[in-house]
Amino acid sequence: MQLDISRRDFLKLCGGTAAMLGLSQAWVPQIARALEQAAERPPVIWLAFQGCSGCLESLAKAAYPDIATIVLDVISLNYVDVLMAPSGKRAEKSLEDTVAAGGYITIVEGAVATGIPEAMTIAGKTSEEIVKEVTAGGAATVCVGTCSSYGGVQAMRPNPTGAKGVGEVIGEDKVINVPGCPANPDTMVSTIVSYLLFGKAPELDSRGRPTFAFSQKIHDHCERRAHFDSGHYVEEYGSEEETKGYCLYKMGCKGPETHSPCPLTLWNSKQNWCIGCGNGCIGCMEPDFWDEFAGFYDTLPDTPIPGFVGVKTSADYVGSTLVTATVAGIGIHAIASAAKGRFKEADDAGEGSDD
Repeated sequence: MQLDISRRDFLKLCGGTAAMLGLSQAWVPQIARALEQAAERPPVIWLAFQGCSGCLESLAKAAYPDIATIVLDVISLNYVDVLMAPSGKRAEKSLEDTVAAGGYITIVEGAVATGIPEAMTIAGKTSEEIVKEVTAGGAATVCVGTCSSYGGVQAMRPNPTGAKGVGEVIGEDKVINVPGCPANPDTMVSTIVSYLLFGKAPELDSRGRPTFAFSQKIHDHCERRAHFDSGHYVEEYGSEEETKGYCLYKMGCKGPETHSPCPLTLWNSKQNWCIGCGNGCIGCMEPDFWDEFAGFYDTLPDTPIPGFVGVKTSADYVGSTLVTATVAGIGIHAIASAAKGRFKEADDAGEGSDD
């Protein structure tokens, strides 16, 4: 495959992908070979159902590689009804030809309407019919965004359209979920490159997400974590505490319960992210976040105590306990130091005695 990008940018792509996949830089040559030696760019079918096209827009803001490199050099985007030049029967012919040839990767954005199938139709077929037909002959199915992964906000109770994630329709074991509202472009690209590199889906967690991206929580790498550990919280927007960059947990941040690499990958060409902009995480990477985490500015009922796995308590208790423990620790240290001094004085007196 001929890549029409500079060698420097190509190695940036390979190095960034290695980092995202949790591989050492020693893997860069192998990633480069996986991309360079491909007989042809892997064909991709991008299906868009009940959603806002935010994931496609997110991909358009990718950096290293950018969207032009992804579409023109890394993959062959054969069908994407939102962007492609052909329309009507010509567009559907592109889809049919790609399906007939096989060996393609299916990317799905948006939820599948199962309760009211006619709520989502393309070329006279429902989203349920399309996703079953297309994914049946593909090499892999990647669900980008929380809508295609778990149903998204369309599935919020009472869910009148019967919105479901693709895995609920074709089988959870047949999909790779890259959730997010929208999905992060680095995670999307790394998932595809991982498939090209190893010839199979990456290791997945219990919710179908690649572990290289979703094995840790936002809380683990948050830039405000030190304030959480110290019991320093923002309790009102516009306050001095907000100006100081204190923890947003009490303002409804769902970071302690959300698995995502957001603090590491960032967004908008790696410029910033939600918490960096001063707003708490709403948990958009998690299944049912639209119901489970509503309202978004309400404090979570409990959160893990730093250093105590599996133990949960309130944010106020975390702060007060840490302060008490710190004071107690200082006191114990002072007592121990004083005792050590007295013992030393006694020893010195003993050494000078004739007894």
